[in-house]
Amino acid sequence: MEASKKPVLYSYFRSSCSWRVRIALALKGIAYDQTPVNLVKDGGQQLSPEFCSVNPMQQVPALKIDGVTLSQSLAIIEYLEETRPNPRILPQDAKKRAQVRMICDVIASGIQPLQNLTILQKVGEKKLEWAQDCISQGFKALERILQETSGRYCVGDEVSMADLCLVPQVYNAERYKVDLAPYPTLRRINKALLELEEFQTSHPSRQPDTPPELRA
Repeated sequence: MEASKKPVLYSYFRSSCSWRVRIALALKGIAYDQTPVNLVKDGGQQLSPEFCSVNPMQQVPALKIDGVTLSQSLAIIEYLEETRPNPRILPQDAKKRAQVRMICDVIASGIQPLQNLTILQKVGEKKLEWAQDCISQGFKALERILQETSGRYCVGDEVSMADLCLVPQVYNAERYKVDLAPYPTLRRINKALLELEEFQTSHPSRQPDTPPELRA
C-alpha cells in the first residue's frame, strides 16, 4: 500500500535544488503533494527534529516515493528517470549522457553549494559579493561548455537533466544581481526553457509557500 501513495515533496519555493525536482516531476507528469519547509522562518524549519527524521542532512528537497525517502536532487531525478523513463531526460547516446551529467555536476557541485544559504550566512556582510563571484566564475566555465554541447537546450535539442539544473541557477544569479551579459549561450538556453510549461508551473513564483508579494 505504501508504494501506491502519492509522492510527497519536501520543498522550499526559492530552493534551486527543490526547483530541479519540481521540474522533473512536471516533465514526467507525476502528481505529488508538497510539504513546504521554510529555510528562514523559526531559524530554519529544516533544522527541526521532525525534518531531521526525513532528511538527516537537514536540506531540501526530500521526496517520499514508492515507499522510500530520497534526498539530494540529482539522486532523486536519476531515480525518477530509471523508474519512469518517459519522457527521457537523459540521452541514450553515451557521450551526450556524459555531457549532461558533466553540466549537472558543474552546477550542482561547482557553483550552487558555494552560494547556498548556509554558506552565505557564514560569510556575513559580504555575502552578495561572495555569491556574485562564485556564480560568475562558474558561469564563465559553463558558457564555454555550452558553446560546445548546446543546440536549442544544454545538450542538443532535447530537454535533459542539465536544463533542470541550469534554469534554477540562472534564477539564483538574477537574485544576486550577477551580470549575465557575458554569457549569451546560457541566456539563450534559459530563455527557451522558461517558455516551457513545466518550467513555468514549477517556478518559485507559483508554489504553495510563495509569499503573496512574490507570486506571479
